[in-house]
Amino acid sequence: MKTAATAIAVAFVVYSCKSNLGVADSINLDETPVQTVDDMFVVFSENGRLQMRMEADVMERYDRDTMSYELFPEGFAVYGYDEDGLLETEITSDNARHEKYEDDGRETWQAFGNVVVKNIINKEVMETDTLYWDRKNSRIYTDCYVKMYSPDGFIQGYGMESDERARNTVILKVFDNYAFVVQDSTAAGIDSVNFIGPLIKK
Repeated sequence: MKTAATAIAVAFVVYSCKSNLGVADSINLDETPVQTVDDMFVVFSENGRLQMRMEADVMERYDRDTMSYELFPEGFAVYGYDEDGLLETEITSDNARHEKYEDDGRETWQAFGNVVVKNIINKEVMETDTLYWDRKNSRIYTDCYVKMYSPDGFIQGYGMESDERARNTVILKVFDNYAFVVQDSTAAGIDSVNFIGPLIKK
């Protein structure tokens, strides 16, 4: 009788544990990051000279057969330094994506959502929705609407090209711009059209 009671108790325990076991949800590896980094901080330097630094609250890395890519879903910031080590360029955006292809080593960067590009030395600020960075050729560009503020005035248009430091920014399709004109009120001016001058004796 005791052996039968023990067998019933063991069977009950086994049955109870078995009934509480759930089936794990299937995982789609294509949609699951292989690496997640919080508070990312990356520094690029050459020959001991600081060139660039990147910061992001979250970085998610994904792997595919022919490419890998990284997402920055909570914002992204890039800071570029000039030859003297001074902070020259600042690029921020709400999101960013970095792709790297295995077959040819091609690399693309895309920033999107409230993209702001500042050249601190030139005192220029550019705003757009999407910005591409061609790191191999050291250039940034976009086909989107762009507006740029500078000490010389305001420029807007569609499409932009520049070096990656935003030193020589060119707006491609420009419209409705204005410029600031600074004039020295103490300077003496001569009206060459209406100036009569002294009468010459005949």
